Amino acid sequence: MSISPRTFTFVADLVRAESAIVLPAGKEYLVESRLLPLARAGGHADVDAYVADLERRRTASAVRAVVEALTTNETSWFRDSEPFTALQQLVLPELAGRRPGRPIRVWCAACSSGQEPYSVSMVVQDSPAVAGHRVEIVATDLSEEMVQRARTGEYSQLEVNRGLPATTLVRYFQRAGVGWRVDPQIAARVSFRTLNLVRPFPPMGTFDVVMLRNVLIYFDLATKRDILRRVRQVLAPDGYLFLGAAEMTTGVDDAWERVPAGRSSIYRPRPVVRSGVA
Repeated sequence: MSISPRTFTFVADLVRAESAIVLPAGKEYLVESRLLPLARAGGHADVDAYVADLERRRTASAVRAVVEALTTNETSWFRDSEPFTALQQLVLPELAGRRPGRPIRVWCAACSSGQEPYSVSMVVQDSPAVAGHRVEIVATDLSEEMVQRARTGEYSQLEVNRGLPATTLVRYFQRAGVGWRVDPQIAARVSFRTLNLVRPFPPMGTFDVVMLRNVLIYFDLATKRDILRRVRQVLAPDGYLFLGAAEMTTGVDDAWERVPAGRSSIYRPRPVVRSGVA
C-alpha cells in the first residue's frame, strides 16, 4: 500500500520548507521507504499514521528526524577523482604561494559522513606545496546524525572499499575492530558542525576553497542562486569553488567565472569592475 496523497504533500512541503530540497511527484515510494522505519520505531501502523501524528504534534525533534530521513547521503572517497587532482596540482600550490605564513581554509559543505573532508585532508598530507602551511578544513552537514558519524572517523570495510585506494587505506587508517578509523594526523585538520545551507550562514570566517559538490542539484533555481550568492560572501576574492560534475554556475549566478582545471572545472568570483575605473 502506498502513502496517501495528503501524506506525500505534507512531507514534501515540510522538507522543502526546512531544507529547500524538492520532492517531485513520483517520489512517493522514496518517502514511504525512508519514513517506514521511523513509523515502526514510533509504534505506528504505517507511514500515514506516523505523519498524521507528526501533523498534530510537530515537535522540532520529529521534524528534524523526517528531514534527515529524506536527505540523500550519497558519498565516497575521492569522489569523481578529478577535483582532488585539481586541488593538489593547481589550487593548493597557488594558494600556498599567495598566503605565506597564513592558514589555508577549506569548507566542505554537505559533507555527509565525512569521506570528502577526510579525502581533502589526505590530499593536503600528500601535497609538498603546502608543507609547513596550516590547513583548516571545516565540514558541515544538515544532518546531526551524519555529523556525529563523521566526527568518529570510523568506517566499515564496505565504506572504505568505495573509492579508497588500498595504499591510502594502509597509510592513513588504523584498524578499529572489524572496521577502520581515520589516522589522527588526518582527522586533526577537520572540524565538523551542523549547518543548513538554505538558512543564513553562522559566523565562520573567510574560506580559500569551498567544496559545494553534488548538493545544488537538489534545489530549485532561486535557492541555488541564493546559496551561491552567500557562498561568495564567505569565499576569499581569489578563492575557488568546487561543484559536482553535473553542476555549474552558468545560467544560475553569473558572478562566477569558470576556470578549466585538467578534465575538471572550478569556479572563482568574477572581479568586481568599478564604473569609471580602467
